[in-house]
Amino acid sequence: MIGFISEKLLIPILDFFYGLVPSYGLAIVALTVVIRIALFPLSAGSIRSARRMKIAQPVMQKRQAEIKSKFSSDPKKQQEELGKLMNEFGSPLAGCLPLIVQMPVLFALFATLRGSPFADVPYNINFKVLPQDQIAAIDPKPYKSPRHSIFVTEKSHFPVIAMLPNGTKLGSEESVKINLQTTNGNNYSEVLSKYDNGSRFLPTWTVSKGSENIKVSQDGLVTAIKPGDATIEAKIPGLAAKSGFLFIKALGQVGFYVDGSINWDIATLVGAFGLTLLLSQVLSSQGMPSNAQQSTANKITPVMITGMFLFFPLPAGVLLYMVVANIFQAFQTFLLNKEALPANLQKILDDQLTGKNKVIPSTATISDKRLPFEPNNKK
Repeated sequence: MIGFISEKLLIPILDFFYGLVPSYGLAIVALTVVIRIALFPLSAGSIRSARRMKIAQPVMQKRQAEIKSKFSSDPKKQQEELGKLMNEFGSPLAGCLPLIVQMPVLFALFATLRGSPFADVPYNINFKVLPQDQIAAIDPKPYKSPRHSIFVTEKSHFPVIAMLPNGTKLGSEESVKINLQTTNGNNYSEVLSKYDNGSRFLPTWTVSKGSENIKVSQDGLVTAIKPGDATIEAKIPGLAAKSGFLFIKALGQVGFYVDGSINWDIATLVGAFGLTLLLSQVLSSQGMPSNAQQSTANKITPVMITGMFLFFPLPAGVLLYMVVANIFQAFQTFLLNKEALPANLQKILDDQLTGKNKVIPSTATISDKRLPFEPNNKK
């Protein structure tokens, strides 16, 4: 599904924006904004639910304890009362469904930005070399790698897979050719020959693991040496992997610290990611009662995640997407926090802010108010 969304939805949008502004950096920004707008109704539900649960949770916990204590000998009545409580305040899990629904699109977007044209595309194939007396008993099973859309010009790209008809198990001293081909079955090298710069996108072949067990030539011919495990990597250059944007030296550049030097553009992107994440969390706490524990978590979490991305190998193009997405998320959080709360939650929040901390019984249920442009808006 992720590959389908990437090829049929995200890459065509990317092509469209690149046609308007011939800059892959701007195309990433535009693609990110379009996807975030499309997912706005889903993420809005999560933000609303999180805001309401922050207010209602103390009251819900107290009421749940009272219900369980009062109806401890009557499970049926207990479940009935707990159901009424959930109807009154909403389920804590209500905000999870929108996140789950949008995950395939976000994963596909992430995969798109990690591949061609923004970065070199690796095909990693794990082999197992067996003694000759064992290989005869193996039932060959064809191997097919995940597909990646390979850009050979700004307007020409096609999905490519690695194929091994007899699988990845080899006998000692046995040789096999890894076939790179399009999903239509056309040989990758033959397709490249139709383009003037096609030779630029020929793969480089390396043994990334188990070089004592296997070897590979630069035309993809694999030869087993002795029994053991090994991994072959075929890497196809990304068209825009070395293209810059604003202060970014190369959209495909990976790593904060490489070859003894600091990539300051990567460091800047990671720092911007941390600041925009912190901004989003600060905005989500606006208008809420002070909570020392939550305040500490809001400060520590961005620092921890930012520190992780300093050493996590993400291409600059992916980091650019994450910064833009965080800015959009912060704006969305600011906008949704201006919405009026249901009467029962507003009463609870007013009491929390004034320090009363009372549990106010209410028969009002949480209304599902939406912005004017969202689906199912009643205005």
